[in-house]
Amino acid sequence: MPRGVCGRLASALRGTRAQPPAVAQRCVHLSVSRPSPDQSERTRKPPRAFDPALLEFLVCPLSKKPLRYEASTNELINEELGIAYPIIDGIPHMIPQAARMTRQNKKQEEMEQQ
Repeated sequence: MPRGVCGRLASALRGTRAQPPAVAQRCVHLSVSRPSPDQSERTRKPPRAFDPALLEFLVCPLSKKPLRYEASTNELINEELGIAYPIIDGIPHMIPQAARMTRQNKKQEEMEQQ
C-alpha cells in the first residue's frame, strides 16, 4: 500500500475499538515502527546458527545418506560423495547445484598417490 494510505488508515484505526483486519494491522505496524536506515544497520541481528539436532532428520538429496555438520565451514558434508552443502542464515541449502566438491574425483586421487 502507498505510504500515505497506511498513515491515514493507521490514524483512523487508532480511534476505533473494533479489531482491525490483518492488512490494516500490518499497515499500522509499518507506519509506527519503521526504523531509519541508520537504526537498521545498528540493530542487525547476527546470522542464525544451524541446529545440529536437525541432522537426525536430514539426509543428502543425492545419496540419501546421513550428513555430517562441519562448524568451521558451516556446511553439511557428505563423506561418501565428497560434497558439502552450505548453510546460510541457519538454513541448509541442500540443492545439488549449491554443493561444492570437497575432494577430487577418484581417478585424480589415485594418480596423485602413485
